Amino acid sequence: MIEKDNVSVEVDYLVKTFGNFTAVDGISFSVNRGEIFGLIGPNGAGKTTTIRILCGILEPTKGKVNVEGFDVYNESDKIKEIIGYMSQRFSLYNDLTVEENINFYGGIHNIEKEKLDEKKRWILNMAGLFGKENILTSELSGGWKQRLALGCAIIHNPKVLFLDEPTAGVDPISRRDFWDLIRTLSKAKTTVFVTTHYMDEVEYCDRVSLMYNGKLIAIGKPKELKNKYKKNSLEELFVDLIRKCER
Repeated sequence: MIEKDNVSVEVDYLVKTFGNFTAVDGISFSVNRGEIFGLIGPNGAGKTTTIRILCGILEPTKGKVNVEGFDVYNESDKIKEIIGYMSQRFSLYNDLTVEENINFYGGIHNIEKEKLDEKKRWILNMAGLFGKENILTSELSGGWKQRLALGCAIIHNPKVLFLDEPTAGVDPISRRDFWDLIRTLSKAKTTVFVTTHYMDEVEYCDRVSLMYNGKLIAIGKPKELKNKYKKNSLEELFVDLIRKCER
C-alpha cells in the first residue's frame, strides 16, 4: 500500500521517445520511502531509460517524475545530490586502489576529511577489506568489488539508491550478504531500486514491477502477484505475461 505522506518516488504517465522510438510508454507508479522496489524485464524493456530519468540524467518527453520532493525537469541537479547509483560494470575505477576509490567518491560528494575517515572505516569493515586498502580494485574478487561499490555508492547517505544488476556474476554467499546489506539500508529508510535477472532475488523485493516494450505490465508484492495469476513462481509468471504480450 502506498502511503501518501511517505512517498519517495512518484511517476505519473512517464513517456520517453528517441525520434520515432518509444522507450518508455506511459508508465505510472509510486514507491514508499524505505521500500525495496524491483524493476524487472527483458533487455530493451525500458528499465535503464526509466532509471536514467529518475536519476535526473535524461529528461522525460511527457509525464511527471518526482524524487524525494524534487521535480526531474527543474531540479535534476538536486536529485543527483540525494541519490546513489551502483552498476556492476562501471561504478568502480579498476586502476585505483581500494582506498583511492573511496577517497574519489568522498571527494565527489565533498565529504569533510574527518567524516570521510569515519566512512572509510565503515566501508572497509562492511566490505571485509581491512588490510587491503592499497590493493588495486582490478585485483579484487567479485564479492569484494560488489561490497566496495555499494560502500562508494552510499558514502554520502543517499535517500534513494539505484542498483543495476548489482550481483551479476557474484557467488551465492556474496549475493546473500549483499542482500542483507540492502535490507539494512531499507530499514534505515533508504529507498532501493533494484534490477536483476535472478528470480530468487526478485522475491526479496517488497514490490516488483515488470516492464515490457516500454510498458508496465504487472506490479505488486511478489506473493500477491503469484496468487493473482495463479503461478508457483515469479519466473513462470513473468514468462507467461511476456508471451501473452507477444501474441
